[in-house]
This record gives sequence, structure tokens and C-alpha cells, in this order.
Amino acid sequence: MTSRTPRDSRLRLVRPRPLAAAPRAVTQRRTRRPAPRPPEGTPPPAELAKMARARLAGAARVAHWADATLGPGREGASPDGKGALSDATAERAAADLGLTVDQVRADWDTARLAGLVEVHGDSARPGWRLRAWDRDDSAVLRGWVALFDAWSLACPEPADREHAAVAEVVSAMPQVLSFLQLSAGPVPVEQLLDLLQQRVTELRTERCEVPYGPRPEPVVPPVPDSADESELAPLLAWALDALAYVGALTCADGQATLTPLGSWAVWVKLEQICVAAQSPAGNIEQNAEDMLRGCARLRPNAARAEYRAWLAARPVGSAVTELLGAARGEDALLRGLAFEALRVVGAPAEPEVRRAAEETTLRPYALLWLAEHDGADPEDAHEVLTREEATWLWVDTAAAVADHGEAPLLVRHLESAVQATVPALLDEVRAVGHPRTVQVLVALAAAHPDPALARAVRRAAFQVHTGGS
Repeated sequence: MTSRTPRDSRLRLVRPRPLAAAPRAVTQRRTRRPAPRPPEGTPPPAELAKMARARLAGAARVAHWADATLGPGREGASPDGKGALSDATAERAAADLGLTVDQVRADWDTARLAGLVEVHGDSARPGWRLRAWDRDDSAVLRGWVALFDAWSLACPEPADREHAAVAEVVSAMPQVLSFLQLSAGPVPVEQLLDLLQQRVTELRTERCEVPYGPRPEPVVPPVPDSADESELAPLLAWALDALAYVGALTCADGQATLTPLGSWAVWVKLEQICVAAQSPAGNIEQNAEDMLRGCARLRPNAARAEYRAWLAARPVGSAVTELLGAARGEDALLRGLAFEALRVVGAPAEPEVRRAAEETTLRPYALLWLAEHDGADPEDAHEVLTREEATWLWVDTAAAVADHGEAPLLVRHLESAVQATVPALLDEVRAVGHPRTVQVLVALAAAHPDPALARAVRRAAFQVHTGGS
């Protein structure tokens, strides 16, 4: 740190929770990009939230019914397997709500896609958005955007079409939606079909590659197949029907028009792409490890914006895998930052994080992540850790501070230990078996201004190193 004022440090010690990351300080201030304004005519957030509530009313009703009727300890409560409704439960819901079984199942599926219901293992439970449904407009809008993002799952894809063709149309639809948004009005479906055909042809061209290696004879690059209009027309109709089902557009008289919700959502996605393109360090182009190292120099809010931009450019599954791979490395700083990025991912990361909790290196971070995901206050989440796990995390965090922070900060890190005294801390640190224990204790002894305490810490480091007691 160049500043002598502790508040200026990017490296923070949060008591009683141990430090999760120890990035370097950056002296220069970054120019903030002014908050973008939505296109003229976009309804205010409260009005958009009202529209989203209307579209998701059926899903919220079924989710509330399940919460009230099937919650733990209530008569008839039972897991239905992978969060799907059993026949008996669907019939019971239909009778209670005055709906058909098919309507109940459709609303339940919508509730899952919108995050009103979250699947955990073989059971489902109310999501945080359902808890905030009546009081938090942003939670409602996020739920609808989640449904919008999952439009291809909202309606069954055509059974007589190849999966590869369906995937191409799904990949091409963002450009079609962008065109609709920029048109700001009805667009003939035939025009959208021409655009879709061009985009699918581009996707096929991008996949065609010239073989690499010795070539005794001239190699003619393969010519991609042009997208067939007759092949794409039924798939475009399916895509438009699915987007109409989630409330993103309307189709009538051979023309498609984005709804106010759909236009706003597409604008938000375009803004995310612009933010990613303006990433000051170009983190969106990096792998997870390099991206995290780049974000280590940023303040928390700026780092979260970088995580969102990086995640927006990748499939969620591969992004989560890559982040956990970075967390498994030797750099403790990256471990903490990886789980901060996973907090931005949210619910889709839960299965992988739950599996990571079985690994010693990742277990404390994963348990804290899961506790916060389940609704625990971040300041109280550390209570889910055993004494041994909390001590292991203290050493891991100290390693991050020793590698990337400064000596005074390592001394202050003593305050976050769960042990009441330094001798008790040293005893438990030696017993926990962290691979960086010796280096951490040596660094702490060198940094601490109290000679007696420094000698005790140095003695503990020697004992760990030699295997003595």
C-alpha cells in the first residue's frame, strides 16, 4: 500500500469472518462509466416489475402453494425427485388451485426457470425471489430475466429436427432479438427468417477449418452448407412461440414485436456486452486464473462487474468448472476470489460447489458459499464451520495476505482468528495440517512488532517444520 490510511486498502479484514481475498492495492482511481439510460419510451422499473409479476403470477401462485402445503413438517410433504411434481402432488395442487394438472405442471416448470423454486438434490424449496416477491421489484425482474434467458427450455423443441440445427438457431437468436430491439416496432417474420438464415450460415462458416500440418497437396477449404430456409422456418416459428410464451414478444399478422419487458431485457444484455468490451484490463478474454488475478487489483464493486462480464461471455457450466479449477491451485488469493465470482453465478453453481465441499482445500470456502446461498447473513455464515475448518481457513487466508498483502495487514489478521489467545491459535494451527503453515508462521513472526510473540510464533514454525511438539 502506498497510502498510510488503512481505509484506503483494497485488502480488508472482516471480523469475525476470516478474509476471503487479499488483492494488491491500486493507487490510481478508475474513471467510472456513467450509468447507461434505457432507450426512450422504456417503462420505469416499477412498471416493468408489474408486467413481470403479471407474467409470472401463475408460477408464483404454484410456488406459494408448494411452500405452504409441502414445506417440511407439513402433512403430505415429500420430495418428488429432482424437483419435479409427482402425479399425486400435481393433482392435489390442481384441486386446491382450481387448475388443470397440465396448467400446474407448466406453472411449476416456469417457477423453476424463474428461480421462484430452487432444486436442491432430490427436492425443491422456495427461492429467495419468492420470499421477496411482493416487496422487491429487482428480485421480480431478475426472476423474469432468468425465464427470458431460458426461453429455449420453456417450450419443447420440435421433435422432428436435429439437435444441431436447434442449437444453431438458439445461438443465432440473440442477433435476431437485437435487430428487433433496434427496430423498435413490428418486423415481418420473413425478414427475421432472412436474418436468421444469414446468421446460421455465418456460424457454419466459422466452424469450417483448414486441416493443420504438412499438406503435400493443395487443400481446398471446406465450403459450409448454406442454411436452408425451409429447414429454418419451423425452428424460427418455435423460437418465436417460446419467446412469446415467456412474455418477450408478440406475434400477429406475420409480424413480431418485442414487448416492453423484452425490449428492456435485450437492451440490458447489449449493455452487458458493451461493459465487457470496455473492460479496462480485458479480463473477458482471459482464462479464469488470469481473470481473477486481474480482478485482484480492483475494488469489490468493480471486481463483481468484471465477474459478471466474464461470466456473460461463457456457458455457466464451463465457467463454474473453470473457476473451481483455479480455486484448486496453490494460490490462496485465487481461492477466495474464485468463490467471490461463484457468488455472482448464484444458484446454477450450487451442485458443483456442493461437490467441492468434499475437498479439504475448498471445503471452508464452499461451506460459507452454501450458507450464504441458503440465506444466512454473510457476517454469521462462519458459524457453519467447525473449529478445525475455521482454523484451516485462517491459515489459507494468512497465506494470501503473506503472498499478496503487507506485513501490518498480516498482523491485523490475527484479530480474525476464532481462538481467544495466540498460544491456543498456534496449537490449533499446528494441528490443522495446512501445507502453508510454516511459511505463514514465519511471515507472521517477521511482521509482528512484539518480540516475545514473534519468538513464540517462530518456535511454532520450527516445530511444524521439524515435526516436533
